[in-house]
Amino acid sequence: MTITTSRTLDSLDGRIILALDKDPEASALALSRTLGVARNTVHARLARLERSGALRTFSRRLDPAALGYELTAFLSLHISQTRAGSVENGLAAIPEVIEVHATAGDADLMAKVVARGTSDLYRITNQILEIDGIQRTSTAISVLELMPPRFDGLLARLSEQESRTAD
Repeated sequence: MTITTSRTLDSLDGRIILALDKDPEASALALSRTLGVARNTVHARLARLERSGALRTFSRRLDPAALGYELTAFLSLHISQTRAGSVENGLAAIPEVIEVHATAGDADLMAKVVARGTSDLYRITNQILEIDGIQRTSTAISVLELMPPRFDGLLARLSEQESRTAD
């Protein structure tokens, strides 16, 4: 299930998230002092960001290698469109499938999968192929993560744009 935010983030939201990136254990009081805003404002903003889905779960920051999953692969999945629901449920039932995107282009879905090694990836791929509605897959193995997911540049731009419009 995809959660979408109910509204666009503003400059203060961006500043709060950037401050949390620098100190993930910071309390609302510490953030309020750092940012120069009321503690209740920070607390309310954080609650709204969590409710709206703008702030995702903490586990999304985890490195799969810390759990023993050293290999990351991207699977292009071709599916029977009439079986999309069973495909989604089947993929969700496989813990090593950590991300799935519906795509435009050659494949219908793109799945990010973690595995303990190539033989484990083979097992996972076969498990995916057994899902009703999966027609075929194509696998690309990541040899090195050159750039992890990042949002600090976008958040900084948001803060800069809004402070420029306030001048």
